Amino acid sequence: MCLAIPGRIESIESLHDGLVSMAKIKFGSITKEASLEMVPQAKTGDYVLVHVGVAISIVDEEEAKKTFEYLALIGEIDELIEHTQV
Repeated sequence: MCLAIPGRIESIESLHDGLVSMAKIKFGSITKEASLEMVPQAKTGDYVLVHVGVAISIVDEEEAKKTFEYLALIGEIDELIEHTQV
């Protein structure tokens, strides 16, 4: 099953003369990079859903926290973060 995981944008970097936007996104205690091409309006501090290394939508903080609580409850959060390409 493929899931999008919510994370908080810590920083944004423009690459290739501003053609590509990449973000450092925090997922619990892990930080990974993801493309912001599908959500160009996203800004530092926003929560986004990330799927296969691409932020696909902006979500509110409350929804992101609920998702993490559920994943922790079912014991899947560590495995998802370790094995998901985010």
